[in-house]
Amino acid sequence: MTIAQAKAVSPPKGPPPLESGDRLTRPEFERRYAAAPHIRKAELIEGTVYVASPLRHEQHGKPHSRIMTWLGLYQALTPGLDLSVEPTVRLDLENEPQPDAVLLIKPESGGQTRIDSDGYLEGAPELAVEIAASSVSIDTGSKKQVYRRNGVLEYAIWQSYENQLEWFGLNDGAYQRLTPDRDGIIRSVVFPGLWLAEAALLGDDMAQVLEVLQAGLASPEHGAFVQRLQKA
Repeated sequence: MTIAQAKAVSPPKGPPPLESGDRLTRPEFERRYAAAPHIRKAELIEGTVYVASPLRHEQHGKPHSRIMTWLGLYQALTPGLDLSVEPTVRLDLENEPQPDAVLLIKPESGGQTRIDSDGYLEGAPELAVEIAASSVSIDTGSKKQVYRRNGVLEYAIWQSYENQLEWFGLNDGAYQRLTPDRDGIIRSVVFPGLWLAEAALLGDDMAQVLEVLQAGLASPEHGAFVQRLQKA
């Protein structure tokens, strides 16, 4: 065999490519993901890999920015919380999602997540938010069950093509939908004062969304929540 022939049959260096549909363990998923810097977002859900499609402005980028504006104001005015955009979250050996947004109670304030030595989140965030466009069947199906089983306390899904929002709270091991009150406001149970004017958000009236949130931040229950976090 010539040198050229030996090179032709030698195995390629590095891990195999990361592709949607791969069935992997979490360590192998992380190995392949780290070796594919061109992939912006990939998730492991129930042992199956999902590589995200390119993101459109109207269906993903725009609603994502609105959610981050709303959550960012709440986090900024609530000491003891943390907020992250698309972090890798290690939930269990077959699930490593990358939620569009997570709102966390910091570990030192009594939260249920921690940051690993390599910088990834481990454990269930208190609130996870997904912008569901092409991924709607996953976000409302298997991913929802994964979040429920691992103890994500609240889960919100904005289905951008249908322009509808579902917000669930974990109660006795099951997700129950949080519904707007007579004023059209959804109120978080886990994060007192995190109020959402649902119709205003879906109608892209961010001024109204932030006005309602500011009312929640000025509420007695939010003040009591801040004191509780500080004592923890």
